[in-house]
Amino acid sequence: MMTPQEIDDRVKGVLPDAEVDVVDTRGDAQHWRVVVQSATFEGMSLIEQHKLVMSSLGDEIGKRMHAVEIKTIVRAG
Repeated sequence: MMTPQEIDDRVKGVLPDAEVDVVDTRGDAQHWRVVVQSATFEGMSLIEQHKLVMSSLGDEIGKRMHAVEIKTIVRAG
């Protein structure tokens, strides 16, 4: 199982400027909502933004995470 801090650390490993909000949606440390705000998203499509966040978590999905809902927000740089 993942912890909110591990998820935060992984996302910030790819997006150091990110503000990350992590919520365990079912209280089971398996289902997560991750909201990421970053200036890095500027000019990227929503799919590109989500792929970037997923790249930080991808190897854990299906192993230590069952599901993740991602919301990305472009933050003014």
